Amino acid sequence: MHTEKQPNTAVRFLEGQQVYLRPISLDDTELYFQMLYHPEMRRLTGTQRWFTKEQIYRYLEGKTQDTSSVLLLIALRDTDEVIGDIALQQIDPANRSASIRIAINESHHQGKGYGSEAMLLLMEYGFGVLNLHRIELNVFAYNERAMHVYEKLGFKREGVQREALYYNHQYHDSILMSILEDEYRALHQKKTP
Repeated sequence: MHTEKQPNTAVRFLEGQQVYLRPISLDDTELYFQMLYHPEMRRLTGTQRWFTKEQIYRYLEGKTQDTSSVLLLIALRDTDEVIGDIALQQIDPANRSASIRIAINESHHQGKGYGSEAMLLLMEYGFGVLNLHRIELNVFAYNERAMHVYEKLGFKREGVQREALYYNHQYHDSILMSILEDEYRALHQKKTP
């Protein structure tokens, strides 16, 4: 699947060394529609439903009004190519918690640190700007590479939701992981001289 190159004027909401995160807009409907039908992304995220472009447009339109989530596209700094998306969801200001999810679409973009950098950018935003205390995620047991990356980022396994996903004629466990603000800061806080 070829993803469209975004214009150099793309807003860089959160910027790292290799990638930046930018807001998604209604102009991204076609791009997001194509991303949702990438076979490997669907498998790794457990996406089973099908969507029309109109449904995607309405979904993105709703996200512009939704204060309980932050949905961003992941783009390469050097080329502006969109390689995936990332979101903080179910933001709960009272309990200072949220869940995070990420998808990198193409296998040739995986294993290069792009996802880790995107996760760190959004976690820094969550803990440092949104004042979150806890960020959690779910990962399917067959996605061992992602679990390894999440553990390297400081997420700890909390539990197993047994056979929570029925995908491709089989049931799969979902692993619940989380990181607390102080754990994140101990691992990733930038040292100032």
